[in-house]
Amino acid sequence: MFYNCQIVFNHNNCLNGKKASDNICRLCIDSCPHQAISLYFELDAKRCTECGICMAVCPSDGFVLRSSDQLHEYIRASGNVILNCPQAIPAGQEIPCLGIIDRDLWLTLMLYAREKEVTIFTGVCADCPDKNACRISVEMFKEVHNAWKGHPPIGIKVAPDEGNRDSDLGETVLSQRQKFEAIFAKADSEEMYHIPKTRQLLSETWKSRQSEVKALPLPVLNVNEYCTDCGECPTICPQEALTKRENEEQLSLIYEPLKCVLCQRCISICRSKALSIEVKSLTYRLLTGKVLLYQGKRRFCSQCGTRVFDNLEPPMCIDCLSQRPTLDN
Repeated sequence: MFYNCQIVFNHNNCLNGKKASDNICRLCIDSCPHQAISLYFELDAKRCTECGICMAVCPSDGFVLRSSDQLHEYIRASGNVILNCPQAIPAGQEIPCLGIIDRDLWLTLMLYAREKEVTIFTGVCADCPDKNACRISVEMFKEVHNAWKGHPPIGIKVAPDEGNRDSDLGETVLSQRQKFEAIFAKADSEEMYHIPKTRQLLSETWKSRQSEVKALPLPVLNVNEYCTDCGECPTICPQEALTKRENEEQLSLIYEPLKCVLCQRCISICRSKALSIEVKSLTYRLLTGKVLLYQGKRRFCSQCGTRVFDNLEPPMCIDCLSQRPTLDN
């Protein structure tokens, strides 16, 4: 038997392929409850249930839904957005699992909910073998719900399919599984892009609604006062979301939130613990622009003039500090 799978690995988008790092990202491998992803990021279609958990944890579209373009077009063009998982009544556009809806897609659906009804039908998730994927997506929804007070409502209804596939709720369409052969030729697992498709959809949707929605709560990079101006963080960024401008006197960090996928490589490499992710209220201009994230002066040893990367006062390099007289002397 030949197995088809709607989720595919896009090696060109995987962070490990974009920029080498000692800390290899394996979130997808560690998170898959069915052990369907090998150490070489090969997807075993016989084991994969298309729960979407690999998509939920992957920050850069390393794992993608083959029919994501079709789904996004449905959201744009439909009179009302009605989605259902395979365990629910066939009320509208079928998605493999609630787990494929990430934070950006939740925000996009909320933006569309200002002008049309958005409803999601699910089965009994607690009884589903893919409940962990659903749980992650629901947690993202709760984060957005709590951060965006008074957002347009999205209806989430538990309506398990009990064998009646002739439901006339909403605009009934062929299931994604039935359409798979038709869209297979359009799927391209080699396509490379820096901005994940759900982030692209969010940006596109918000662009024409800026006058109605002034700001959205988005997680972004933050720098605190412990920064030592070492300039290492941009060198590890696989998305080119963080760049630096420097001269002998000064370092400037330029941040592009639209490109940032929150992989946290910059945070892991920061020895001074100056970087963190915080949810902030961003305008569309800030999301899509270049932000001066940090600007600081270079520091030099007060004794020998060697450049230093700490916040000691007065600034001193390790060699001069080791030769400094102590109370014992």
